[in-house]
Amino acid sequence: MSIVDDLLKRCHELGSDPRNTNYAGGNASAKGVQPDPVTGGDVELMWVKGSGGDLGTLKEPGLAVLRLDRLRSLVNVYPGVEREDEMVAAFDHCGFGKGGAAPSIDTAMHGLVDAAHVDHLHPDSGIAIATAADGEELTRRIFGDRVVWVPWRRPGFQLGLDIAAIKKDNPQAIGCVLGGHGITAWGDTSEECQANSLDIIRTAEAYIAEHGRPDPFGAVIHETLPETERHERAAALFPLIRGLASTDRPQVGHYTDSPEVLDFVARAEHPRLAALGTSCPDHFLRTKVRPLVLDLPPAASLDDVKARLRELHEAYREEYRAYYERYATEDSPAMRGADPAIVLVPGVGMFSFGKDKQTARVAGEFYVNAINVMRGAEALSTYAPIAESEKFRIEYWELEEAKLRRMPKPKPLATRVAFVTGGGSGIGAATARRLAAEGACVVVADRDAAAAEKVAVELGASALRASDVAIAVAADVTDEAAIAAALREAVLAFGGVDLVVNNAGLSLSKPLLETTVADWDLQHDVMARGSFLVSREAARIMIEQALGGDIVYIASKNAIFAGPNNIAYSAAKADQAHQVRLLAAELGEHGIRVNGINPDGVVRGSGIFAGGWGAKRAAVYGVPEEKLGEYYAQRTLLKREVLPEHVANAVFALTGGDLTHTTGLHVPVDAGVAAAFLR
Repeated sequence: MSIVDDLLKRCHELGSDPRNTNYAGGNASAKGVQPDPVTGGDVELMWVKGSGGDLGTLKEPGLAVLRLDRLRSLVNVYPGVEREDEMVAAFDHCGFGKGGAAPSIDTAMHGLVDAAHVDHLHPDSGIAIATAADGEELTRRIFGDRVVWVPWRRPGFQLGLDIAAIKKDNPQAIGCVLGGHGITAWGDTSEECQANSLDIIRTAEAYIAEHGRPDPFGAVIHETLPETERHERAAALFPLIRGLASTDRPQVGHYTDSPEVLDFVARAEHPRLAALGTSCPDHFLRTKVRPLVLDLPPAASLDDVKARLRELHEAYREEYRAYYERYATEDSPAMRGADPAIVLVPGVGMFSFGKDKQTARVAGEFYVNAINVMRGAEALSTYAPIAESEKFRIEYWELEEAKLRRMPKPKPLATRVAFVTGGGSGIGAATARRLAAEGACVVVADRDAAAAEKVAVELGASALRASDVAIAVAADVTDEAAIAAALREAVLAFGGVDLVVNNAGLSLSKPLLETTVADWDLQHDVMARGSFLVSREAARIMIEQALGGDIVYIASKNAIFAGPNNIAYSAAKADQAHQVRLLAAELGEHGIRVNGINPDGVVRGSGIFAGGWGAKRAAVYGVPEEKLGEYYAQRTLLKREVLPEHVANAVFALTGGDLTHTTGLHVPVDAGVAAAFLR
């Protein structure tokens, strides 16, 4: 096995266990000799996880590759701790070949420590020791001289020098505890390094379990709501909280009611500990300096809770601005936003936020890490995170700002949550695909749960977790309770709803005299009534969020054009078309835009046409069913067949950001049917 293969194996084994390190947290390295293709001689190299990578999923392109002779020579030009940030740019001059991924701030730690293999990790148990008020003494008590205490220092070149000196002066040591931060371990082989990392982590875990106080968070002061009631309360609060957390910029949400969270917010000490904030830089960069904590009991009325959350949010923003102003200098980046990333609600759980679902979910996971850290520190001692001023130095570090500037530009629908009915096939599936491709989180709603699930899994296939991109919900749009339940699922998954596509439909092609009352009722129930129910429930959420929104009706050219043997379908589509106008007039004051799309017959890929409608329409027009798409195309001005993707394109055109001042519009996607022109 090659050096790189060995390193990746270690990374994956360490990074796959959340007890060892958080997502995208920590790094690992290996040193070895490789031929230089220019000189033909051997050159000593180091492979180390690059900036922003994740140990558990790391691949070779995510490694930075540096020449050790050049990296170690940087000691000779190091200008001192006041200018240590300059050394990050110097890493670029140490690359071997193309150098691989961008080196992280911890590169010096790995390169300067005289060991073939080095791990730097953020285990909850290790950070618990690192954040205890008497962490240095605890380190000696737990590990003896096998693990050495390193006082807090911001990650960088100087910290690398410090740890290199500790390794040199303590040949018996297998690693160190970094005050306020995490652990570092080393070894002569990859296996030894991994074993030493796990030795430190598991020894700390065992010591906390054996010697820690049983109730470090104090007595229970809030009862946890039963699961059904808890989720109902979460769904009722989430749109408001998401709207508040999106005051400066739109956010996607994630809800967590894990046992760790519910226990924390139930205990007497949670307000004190939450106010202290997190300590590990990886934690507070994602969770912000501290969370917003609701100070009302679970029994408080929904109206009282909402009113109090609004008050607390305003206070949080004022406190965050004050925090920024306390420490900002002339060189500090501008304040990035004053809204909370974490909101804790006793009896209910935690709401976390980010620029996309994965970021929101990971922020919540990091706060669970922080809860575990606080529990361990309080069990043995007193939780004492790094100073607020140090948190600011890292949060508004120019190197962190540079990392943010390197982030790709958000896609047009980033942060938007779309709810697509009839999303399991045809136009609905094509629309779900297009919205997801443009950055939206998508809720695929369909009466056929298996079809919806298939589309949702497809949309999330390339994501770390498919549910970060899309979820499937079973929803019969004729059922009022089912629609409310489906939208609650959407809210609990992503925090709310911003974009609704009323696409669910069916058709029975019959002459007037053969159309039964049941035929009429079924088509109106699905399309007219169903669209009304979905729009009403979604509008409630959108209004609560106060973020505006889009509702798009997939109507039909039949809403305008009078064709034969089609009275029930066409009348239902005309109903939908007028709903567009009515709702546009009513919801405009809330920033909610309502528009419609009028396709011509979409034959290929259509669930409606495959269900018998195509055969009946073909019989009406006297053409073979397999030629129906061609027939529709030939009667248009452009002589082109309309496909599901063309309708999906129109949905994006209406919602992608270029038509921000358009509402009440019907867009024909029919290749030109003169009889259906609006006039």
